[in-house]
Amino acid sequence: MLSVIYCGRGVILVLIIKERATLEQVEQMLQTLGLYIKIAVDIERGILAGGGEKHAYCEAALLEDGSRQRDIWGADWIPFNQSIAYESIINIRPSQNNRSMIIQNPEIRERVKKIAQELIGGYEPERG
Repeated sequence: MLSVIYCGRGVILVLIIKERATLEQVEQMLQTLGLYIKIAVDIERGILAGGGEKHAYCEAALLEDGSRQRDIWGADWIPFNQSIAYESIINIRPSQNNRSMIIQNPEIRERVKKIAQELIGGYEPERG
């Protein structure tokens, strides 16, 4: 599903991935940053949104799709080495005992990683 977010500089395209993505979808999400994909993962629904310059755009797409903010966590997916970085401004939430941009809870990190691997992992797009 394609979500269109409007901001001051124009249109940002974010894809909501609810089932295994295609290589084409992964490449579309890579178009903005080239080497990695900003993602927001709903750990309860098992879905993610990816693309754009900010995790907040992905978070906004998931919220519009019915996700609850407390279930959404931000990360970066690097498809070229299949790795994940758990750092995002949207992860700062003292009410959930996460006072850092990095996801502190190892169980939440594992759920984010598992969902990302299942939905967008395994692809090695052409570097270009």
